Amino acid sequence: MKALLISLALLTGQMMSMQERPVVHLKPHSDLIEVGFAGSRLELQNAPEYLHLPKFPPKPDGQGNQWFVDIKNFGPHVVMVDDPEHFKAPVAVGQTVHIFSDGTMYYLKR
Repeated sequence: MKALLISLALLTGQMMSMQERPVVHLKPHSDLIEVGFAGSRLELQNAPEYLHLPKFPPKPDGQGNQWFVDIKNFGPHVVMVDDPEHFKAPVAVGQTVHIFSDGTMYYLKR
């Protein structure tokens, strides 16, 4: 019972932390994930098939926080996030991926 309560508390905390992030959307007819989306949740609906990360991985901000964006795909099709140097990441309908940068390269966390 104790483990169940702890699990519920952790799950609730994770859900609340995701909801606290600002929600952003792509500009019309854009396929670029903007540097200004840092720390946000990018919600995709009817997005282009391919999205591109900023050409140069953003550096940490003045407080040392890494640039990141959570990408949530609401459909209707799989969207490919492209970092030409290191990976192509498919984001399935209903899936959320976490992409972050250390200032030199991008990393993907599912």
